Amino acid sequence: MDIAKEKRAIDYLKNFQPQSEPYYLCYSGGKDSDTILILAKLAGVNFEAVHNLTTVDEPATVQYVKSNLDVWIDTPQKTMWQLIAEKGMPPTRLIRYCCEKLKEHGGKGRLKITGVRRAESTSRNANGGFVKIIGKPKTTQRKAEEMDVDYEINSKGGLVLNMDNDENRRFVEMCYRTTSTMVNPILDWTDADVWEFLHHYGCRSNPLYEVKDLGDTYCPVGCKRIGCVCCPMKGSKGMKSDLIRLPKYRDNYLRAFSRMLETRREKGLKIPEKWKDARSVMMWWVGDDPLQMSLFGEPEYLKGACM
Repeated sequence: MDIAKEKRAIDYLKNFQPQSEPYYLCYSGGKDSDTILILAKLAGVNFEAVHNLTTVDEPATVQYVKSNLDVWIDTPQKTMWQLIAEKGMPPTRLIRYCCEKLKEHGGKGRLKITGVRRAESTSRNANGGFVKIIGKPKTTQRKAEEMDVDYEINSKGGLVLNMDNDENRRFVEMCYRTTSTMVNPILDWTDADVWEFLHHYGCRSNPLYEVKDLGDTYCPVGCKRIGCVCCPMKGSKGMKSDLIRLPKYRDNYLRAFSRMLETRREKGLKIPEKWKDARSVMMWWVGDDPLQMSLFGEPEYLKGACM
């Protein structure tokens, strides 16, 4: 285990903790959120661990989160099924309104602890820092310059602080109330770092990581990442596997697609040629061509579907 990384992560949590209220610890039920939960305890900082229920969490994840007495579950105002009908389209890799509405809404005006790591994606590598501040760019930049804070601007307009000097700490304490401010203590940790840390502290984490086969190459020896059922970020094979494993979720998605089409018709919105019905929408969503269904028969993930 990398003791230096652990110590640095603990130091970050101690240095940036808010004075007037607890940290808002973003807990997803995955290995990274287990790591930041343990680190927060080791650091002795005041925090509130919150899981934002998405309504399409894996059943095993929901049970795992409920078993953790340190975590409070926040229920969203609208379910995924309602959002699909409201938005008039399913979530996609490029249009992830589900993340914004179901996962990222919590902790507004709070200083957040996240399990963001550079190893998880190129976007996080390019846009993240140990402290990340998202607010009105001109306002936050002006404050930073007035306090002589060393910062960088990422491609999305956020301010990234990589050092924990006194001015940075004061800057974070001053502005987090009016911005979305995140402390990312394990930003530079690898998968190996995370697992070694969890094993050292006796945390086995979400049981989905131990599943040997979910039916496709997305999780060949256990889930590498824990996410929502049929998340577009899993790719076509992962989405199809979820629909086969969890038919109740599949049927809920189909019902949502049916209501979505009805809503589009009521609003007079154009309906794409390939969106003939809910089944066609689902085929399009997972990367198949609905127009080919009559030639090759109904795909495996739609067999036995009921709405």
